[in-house]
Amino acid sequence: MEKFERLLIKLIIVQFIFLCLAQFLFHQLDLLPSIKELTKYEGVNENTITDILQTLKEK
Repeated sequence: MEKFERLLIKLIIVQFIFLCLAQFLFHQLDLLPSIKELTKYEGVNENTITDILQTLKEK
């Protein structure tokens, strides 16, 4: 069981390293510019307050 736990911990660490590397490649080096266009289309990169949040604050 101890060997299995060590293996799982190593896999988690490797997955985290690959996640950080992929995030760096996609966002900092702009490898896939189509992803940036998708986030603009979906509106997830803007920090604007929507009307729904404004109505909740007014009440």
